Amino acid sequence: MRKAATARTSTTAAASARTAAGARATTARKAPKAESHLAMVRRARRINRELAEVYPYAHPELDFRNPFELLVATVLSAQTTDLRVNQTTPALFAAYPTPEDMAAAVPEEMEEIIRPTGFFRAKTKSLLGLSAALRDEFGGEVPGRLEDLVKLPGVGRKTANVVLGNAFGVPGITVDTHFGRLVRRWKWTDEEDPVKVEAVVAGIFPKSEWTMLSHRVVFHGRRICHARKPACGACPIAPLCPSYGEGETDPEKARKLLKYEMGGYPGQRLSPPGDYPGKPAPALGAE
Repeated sequence: MRKAATARTSTTAAASARTAAGARATTARKAPKAESHLAMVRRARRINRELAEVYPYAHPELDFRNPFELLVATVLSAQTTDLRVNQTTPALFAAYPTPEDMAAAVPEEMEEIIRPTGFFRAKTKSLLGLSAALRDEFGGEVPGRLEDLVKLPGVGRKTANVVLGNAFGVPGITVDTHFGRLVRRWKWTDEEDPVKVEAVVAGIFPKSEWTMLSHRVVFHGRRICHARKPACGACPIAPLCPSYGEGETDPEKARKLLKYEMGGYPGQRLSPPGDYPGKPAPALGAE
């Protein structure tokens, strides 16, 4: 009896071992093949080309008429929406149209104007500081060099690249929360630090693409590839996305998640470019 039991145990153990080995083999066969760096670069560039077809009208979503207005608006955009900034800046620039005017502002009066953007005391301090620096060190003009811009109070690489790319035509990659989220979802990089993300992406694309790439990626992040629930089922680049399935895959349900002009709603600019297919945003108090 003991021999029979031992034989059965040995047979069961052998069968279990074969099953485990088979499962491991099946898993190995089904595991996705590691993507080479060259394949990733080709896929990334194809994503950029397809986004260019989806968003041929991609643009900075802050209203501005000159480099100073773009600089100020970008500083204000921290921790708030571009829409709220665009609704706030008309009154701000009416009161302080030049760096000289803004540098001489009464802090409490400026705080009241920019209050809707949040963190208004810290932002007022930055705006007063950068305006004084522009007045005193740059003759009242916004400098067109990265190394000069990042020395201004409240101005980091992201803000500097926004200004350089859109006010001076100097290529730059803008790594905001949308850009960082998407490039990690697309497996272009796993870096979290914005400066490192910028360096990696700069190595994938030619300089001539940097500014428009930034707009396209941010547009896609705001409209389709949302942070909490991406609309995977309505995404035009789904076949190229290694993270497909993180969000809603049902096409009908996914379409209901689309935002801004993709969902038939106003954009963030009160004065959008002429080729923008959506509706202008409402003025402050008219929502």
